[in-house]
Amino acid sequence: MRVMGVDPGLTRCGLSVVETGRGRNIVALDVDVVRTPSDAALPKRLLTISDAVEHWLDTHHPDVIAIERVFAQHNVSTVMGTAQAGGVIALAAAKRDIDVHFHTPSEVKAAVTGNGTADKAQVTAMVTRILELQAKPTPADAADALALAICHCWRAPMLARMATAEAMAAQQRQTYRAKLAAKAKAAKAGAGR
Repeated sequence: MRVMGVDPGLTRCGLSVVETGRGRNIVALDVDVVRTPSDAALPKRLLTISDAVEHWLDTHHPDVIAIERVFAQHNVSTVMGTAQAGGVIALAAAKRDIDVHFHTPSEVKAAVTGNGTADKAQVTAMVTRILELQAKPTPADAADALALAICHCWRAPMLARMATAEAMAAQQRQTYRAKLAAKAKAAKAGAGR
């Protein structure tokens, strides 16, 4: 499975692509950070990110994209920019029918370090170790993008099992409701005689 990890942001947007096979072995294929000037107009910044992501999707052909889920922070404008960048990326994936999964920062930290409150240095150190990189990925946005991809690789089997279980439960509920409706109808018909 080929996973593109994205740490969305307007000023710096981390992009990575990893590949995994069996077990927990993961190979880093590419990592970079798209930068946009803070004094540029928002539509131009989003276009720069969109163009870069489109190029990555056309070059690397990922099976799935893992994007950091935006959550409330102190700076609302930062949250909005991050959400807008993530939306541009999700849209590019949807145009190509590529699945998109969102992971919270604590899920990523827990998957990579075993600690949902790990700091950036710990995440970077573990990403370097897991991927057997010769040097630590910099800046932190690059390491975060790789961490997102790793997180998804390790969580994907569980997510697939959960989706299958939810689908089975929904089917069983539907069958049970149909059975109850049939019994109620039969009871009503029997009472009317």
